[in-house]
Amino acid sequence: MKKTAKNIIEISGLTKDYPLGNTTVNALRGIDLNVQEGAFTSIIGPSGSGKTTLLNIIGCIDTATRGSVKVAGHEITGLNDKQITDLRLHTIGFIFQTFNLIPVLDVLENIEFPLLLMKKHSGAEIRQRAEKLADLVGLGEHVKHRPAELSGGQRQRVAIARALVTSPSLVLADEPTANLDSVTGGQILEVMRQMNRLEKTTFIFSTHDANVLKYAIGVTKLKDGVITAN
Repeated sequence: MKKTAKNIIEISGLTKDYPLGNTTVNALRGIDLNVQEGAFTSIIGPSGSGKTTLLNIIGCIDTATRGSVKVAGHEITGLNDKQITDLRLHTIGFIFQTFNLIPVLDVLENIEFPLLLMKKHSGAEIRQRAEKLADLVGLGEHVKHRPAELSGGQRQRVAIARALVTSPSLVLADEPTANLDSVTGGQILEVMRQMNRLEKTTFIFSTHDANVLKYAIGVTKLKDGVITAN
């Protein structure tokens, strides 16, 4: 009998409101969403649809106004600051469209950084894991380069390796190809898909680019803070 995959994300009745002067902006309006472990899924919608807000809440960067959000079995709306920090460090990896690399560190040091924060691995273990990830994303020959010496696509590969170095259960990627040309963007999505298969990591990535859809295994469409198709 085939084993049924568990949900790594379980969202029910999620609402996010932002005060704006004398009015309230309803960024998310009653979102219900489940994502299975090992998924490679996209949240698609136009700018302002709520994609980034949804990812930020799942990633514990923002908080819900109302509703339930479970990540890897944890109800995040009830966690304190230390528990949220631990969940983000050990369970969630992030890939940003602006790369967010540390300019003074080389490729290998940027990849190693999250493992250093965990403070539970030896220097040799950290270096070995970082070198493995650098090779997997095709940067084995660039490990001593700093971000300024890399192309946009190469920087995003560093960001993918850094997101995966702690072996997270979940990686969130907010518009990961937005600052790349279509060919490079396709290559980055192929790298993410390869990591999804090799590391068994769940990927959720947002986009407003319809060309990205062909890489997604699952798609959730968002418009005006509401899911229109799933």
